[in-house]
Amino acid sequence: QVQLGESGGGLVQPGDSLRLSCAASGRTFSRYAMGWFRHPPGKERKFVATISSSGGNTYYADSVKGRFAISRDNAKNTVYLQMNSLKSEDTAVYYCAAGRAAWATSNSQDYDYWGQGTQVTVSS
Repeated sequence: QVQLGESGGGLVQPGDSLRLSCAASGRTFSRYAMGWFRHPPGKERKFVATISSSGGNTYYADSVKGRFAISRDNAKNTVYLQMNSLKSEDTAVYYCAAGRAAWATSNSQDYDYWGQGTQVTVSS
């Protein structure tokens, strides 16, 4: 069992940056692939970024490629999402997820555990 808790969301202006963190419980964090998804208001949940268990592989949605960066610190049981050049369309509740498969994947069904989400609002 893995419990996840996101933090770092907030209200920012277009062009600003934010770093989201997701802290995981348990001693097996390093075995899990981790992902970030987001749920914009009135829309479906979408994949944002994923990182393999070792951190050696990452993959991004086209909409965030070049602006967002996912990373992890297995010693701290934490995964991060650095978000730069934020746009209004990045407004959403952001969720982190952990998958027992070690490979990075954009498929939400490959993830077994989910956090409660953190709100990111980009508005002038």
